Amino acid sequence: MYDLLDLPPVNDHSAAERIAGLLAAGTPIARRNLNEAMIAAFGGSDADGHWTQRDSFEMLEHGIALHLASRPYQLKALADVAQASAIMALLPTQTVRSEEQINLQQFSTPVDIAAIAVLMAAIGPNDIVLEPSAGNGLLIVQAPVCASLQLNEIDAKRRERLAGIFPDAIVTGHDGAALVSLHARMPRPTVVVMNPPFSRSVGRGEDDLAALRHLQAAIRRVAKGGRVVAIMPDWFTPSARLKAAYEAVLTGCTVRTSLRLEHCYRKHGTDIAVRLYVIDKVAGGTSHVVIQRSSVGDFLDAITVPPRAALVGDTTIAMAPIAKPSLFGAARQAKATVARTYHAPVRNNVLPVAYQTLPTPAPLAEQVGCYLPYRPSRIVFDTAGDHPTALVESVAMGSIPAPIPTHVAHLPERTVTERMLSSSQLETVVYAGHAWNQMLPGTFKPADKGVGLTIDETGSRYRKGFFLGDGTGAGKGRQVAACILDNWLQGRRRHIWVSKNEPLLEDARRDWTALGGMSGDVQPVSNWKIDQPINLTEGVLFVTYPTLRSMRSDNSRLQQVLDWAGTDFDGVIAFD
Repeated sequence: MYDLLDLPPVNDHSAAERIAGLLAAGTPIARRNLNEAMIAAFGGSDADGHWTQRDSFEMLEHGIALHLASRPYQLKALADVAQASAIMALLPTQTVRSEEQINLQQFSTPVDIAAIAVLMAAIGPNDIVLEPSAGNGLLIVQAPVCASLQLNEIDAKRRERLAGIFPDAIVTGHDGAALVSLHARMPRPTVVVMNPPFSRSVGRGEDDLAALRHLQAAIRRVAKGGRVVAIMPDWFTPSARLKAAYEAVLTGCTVRTSLRLEHCYRKHGTDIAVRLYVIDKVAGGTSHVVIQRSSVGDFLDAITVPPRAALVGDTTIAMAPIAKPSLFGAARQAKATVARTYHAPVRNNVLPVAYQTLPTPAPLAEQVGCYLPYRPSRIVFDTAGDHPTALVESVAMGSIPAPIPTHVAHLPERTVTERMLSSSQLETVVYAGHAWNQMLPGTFKPADKGVGLTIDETGSRYRKGFFLGDGTGAGKGRQVAACILDNWLQGRRRHIWVSKNEPLLEDARRDWTALGGMSGDVQPVSNWKIDQPINLTEGVLFVTYPTLRSMRSDNSRLQQVLDWAGTDFDGVIAFD
């Protein structure tokens, strides 16, 4: 066995080149072929600790991408997908997963499904093409020549391989769900092809709505009239449970085609079914007919490529056209050791909301009648702007300065810098957090069936609440959403929003998504029957006052919500 501190030099690219050569010759790839390629490249076996079987499958995918970059066939019509299926027949099944693969949801697109996706995208020579989770390039490598190529991949090793195969592409390493802000200064793509992570998000860990977040970001990023072709989880449908989230993500879009593919990921180590959506960013409708088949070959006679919509607005780019992917570009290791990254100056990091406290209250403005123009009396925010409409308070209220707060809210940077929240609304977030960080003096026990408290030495301590008494025009819904978001970004992911009636659900979702949340994060309790447990692992549970009065035999909506919250609930309960 080699000394692990004195290993021979590694040229993993040579393993991928060897695999590409076997595919070019039409040779089936067996486990033995992978082992031989890896031993030659790494100078030893996996038993000696030089590489892992998961590493060999990464090199397999890199080799496939190199082979496809050589254009072994012309992908011009759906009938040509059969040649991609022929390559799939030569590949072994990926039988090993790593923790990193699971955490980053690194399940690459099978070659034949990728071929269908590329054809459905109808990419032309003037298109700007984005792949938000490019992986090892198995999806985008089959795309035709386009004007500009934007590739995003969060894994550094995969980014390096992409930079070698696509030497003229812009390669970035961001969270694909955050590209709306992180790619804001780049030309808008006119086509997006994507296979997003299904159940994991950067910074969130397990996230059942990860794919929706990525799709929503892609739709917001693509130019008006542009096309998004997305491979989505099987559950992404307009079902009763997900209809609201489904329609919210696809607002302003038209679904041209929907395909359901079964058993098509077996060679990649999973037997899940997926759905392929062809979406144009033009107003239309999200209703569609689903075409379902058990194999890629069965689709070819059942589908057609929908024509592209006309682009709206300026999509001019200031970049040289992208040539074909380079088969040998990845061999120039010296030039591609570091992926070339576009550093967008617009960020959306989660940052503390900076403010200065005022020992002396801010001076009062000129009185008009019995009112004073409103201003935060004790804090000055570094970058927040004024409220979009004039706010006033009574002279009596204005004569009493607020206490000096200590709570520092944590919010996405753009909520402040882009004036999504005014200084007055941010003040609410600060003071609400300031109150919630304090406990009432003494200990208490519930009385009168929970509607009161009595002092009791054997009781529990209770946290302070916060009363928001703003009137019309202050944006209370957005203030509530911001208070929840402050807690959400600090790891508290279960909240309850109580409101007047069910139609206000859409108002709550509007305020939540305006600050960067997903519409699907806000779910009404009516989605669950009164005698069923609420299986929402994280999110904002929307409840109405009439619903809380609902009872049936031994079951009640109130008890259902209490059971969901549990004894360790630490989120926001907002009574709107």
